[in-house]
Amino acid sequence: MATPADKAKEGKAGFTFRMFKDDDQEWPSFQSRIFTADETDKCPTYVHKTPPCQASCPSGEDIRGWLNIARGIEKPPKDVKWQEYAFQRAADANPFPSMMGRVCPAPCQTGCNRNVVEDYVGINAVEQFIGDWALQNNIAFKPAEQESGKKVAVIGGGPAGLAAAYQLRRKGHAVTLFDDHDELGGMAKYGVPGYRLPRDSLDGEINRIIDMGVKVKLKTRIGVDISLADLEKENDAILFAIGCKSGRGLPVPGAEAPNCITGVAFLEAFNQGRLKAVSGRVVVIGGGDTSIDVVSVARRLGYIKEMAETERPEYIVMGHTAHDVAITAKKEGAEVMLISRQPVEKMNAAKHEIEDAQREGVTIRGSLQPVKVILDEKGRAKALRVVELDFSGGAKPVEKPGTEIDLEADLIVSAIGQMGDFRGMEDFNNGKGLINADKFYQVPGKPGFFVCGDIIRPHLLTTVIGQGSIAADSIDHYLKKQEMAKRPKVDVRHFNLLEKLQEVGLTPQAFKPDGPEDERPIDRGLRGTDEQGKAVGGFAIHNYEDRADAEVCQSNELFLGHFQYTPRLKRTEMVPDANEVLGHFKERMLGLDEKQTVEEAKRCMSCGMCFECDNCVIYCPQIAVKRTPKTESTMGRYVYTDYDLCIGCHICADVCPTGYIKMGMGDH
Repeated sequence: MATPADKAKEGKAGFTFRMFKDDDQEWPSFQSRIFTADETDKCPTYVHKTPPCQASCPSGEDIRGWLNIARGIEKPPKDVKWQEYAFQRAADANPFPSMMGRVCPAPCQTGCNRNVVEDYVGINAVEQFIGDWALQNNIAFKPAEQESGKKVAVIGGGPAGLAAAYQLRRKGHAVTLFDDHDELGGMAKYGVPGYRLPRDSLDGEINRIIDMGVKVKLKTRIGVDISLADLEKENDAILFAIGCKSGRGLPVPGAEAPNCITGVAFLEAFNQGRLKAVSGRVVVIGGGDTSIDVVSVARRLGYIKEMAETERPEYIVMGHTAHDVAITAKKEGAEVMLISRQPVEKMNAAKHEIEDAQREGVTIRGSLQPVKVILDEKGRAKALRVVELDFSGGAKPVEKPGTEIDLEADLIVSAIGQMGDFRGMEDFNNGKGLINADKFYQVPGKPGFFVCGDIIRPHLLTTVIGQGSIAADSIDHYLKKQEMAKRPKVDVRHFNLLEKLQEVGLTPQAFKPDGPEDERPIDRGLRGTDEQGKAVGGFAIHNYEDRADAEVCQSNELFLGHFQYTPRLKRTEMVPDANEVLGHFKERMLGLDEKQTVEEAKRCMSCGMCFECDNCVIYCPQIAVKRTPKTESTMGRYVYTDYDLCIGCHICADVCPTGYIKMGMGDH
């Protein structure tokens, strides 16, 4: 049966929400009867929780926060534009909003509660606008005002190392960034094609971090050009962020052929401008994002029939030579096929990336297992032998007898995994081409050494950025000789009401009850409200409880009936078809304008935080819920309850769209 979200996506605005179904006359439990009866001794409390978008974000962004800024609910300080304020909120966790708005696969959107209504909020689209605006307006980062006197060496200038350097400079530590490439950027620069991630945007966000006072040493390999021992002497801590730059070759006979290469090497040669054409028939093995990038690049590059031996793509990729621009004048579209061990619908790559590749003319086949590379008389690969896999018997597939076929190929690209390059750092290899890490991203048994990014386990860009932030926290604790602090259960950036009150000049006064602690009465004063439910001595906020570090606000806590069907405003995607793709290197994702960005942000349901809809004020039959006076009001402090008038009817909680109101406070 189609869900309301399915109907909405089909364009049918037939979504209706019912909190209670017919014949719901019995309390499901004794606890429910106590806490949610029509009239109880429970009164409203205002409970801040983490929305699922943030809980799903590996880099821990305060997504709800910058969406509420974009929509105008949370006001910026005087003389600060909302775009800059939203950028500051986003960049607190992730200094790359322009990049992430384009290439992040957006687990936040998958987790968005709006999916229950019709479609997720276009979080990536809003983030792209915020990031691009900040670049266009030259918004800079500032290091800490006070330098700590401590020095940290970061090995690797990709997203993980750069994110860590950014957070370390914000804490006042000196940072030197080492990278063995000509430019910073890591896999974002050498792995992601420019038509997905424009280089002016990427370089702008990198330079903004370097301008914080980060020292950079390029073309410098630690362990070769500088020994680890010398690096350790000169620094107070060392962070490995070396990534996984070595692709894994096919583990089948014949894969040693010269025209069997890895996806990592292929993309690096392309992004360095050396590779300008491929072979006529290209077979890529993978199923993840790297394999999709390889096939999309191959379709754009095309091939030349009359190609000299030295101009074969494998020689270019291996660095033996480079393509001359002149040879690309008569290119034709290459036949490109992607095969995966998984069925196509279960491939790891983002669904829209798979669909884009198919539109561009890539043939994608799933449930195929490479068996052998077939060689010609010169020892070159001429075909890849594969066998069909049967997944019907359980999680582990089995080969189907008699289904072997040979896929003709002039170039075979393996995009089945990556590992680190440990030349000069062999002692840190865990035997799997990776580096071990504990929960604080320390290298076990190596005091002063930390690690983050793909070298722990290859994952998403947003994941490694989040790891860089946590590693910076751990390094900060280590340098200050502090015990490592326990990370919160929901480990993301949270709205902080106290900080907001300080920002708007409403800093609460300290409240200290009189008398010995064991003799102090339990009364409204301790709860922070007087007889009218207002602040005691300028101390209280209201009956506000912050559970954001422990609880995620689920869709069943929201009054979904508040939200009308509102289609998502989609960005324009310039995805070429099979006839247009050859030589098409223009950016694929065109962003929203300011008006569209604000409208899309308004679709956010602000799960777990008041968005000032007035439902609780309007529907309260006792007029017990009141707006906080404007002179005392700010984000998260929009209403309060007069508990002398409240009868515990829980209507305010029932009609709260955001799940912010809970019936929890007992009798006084």
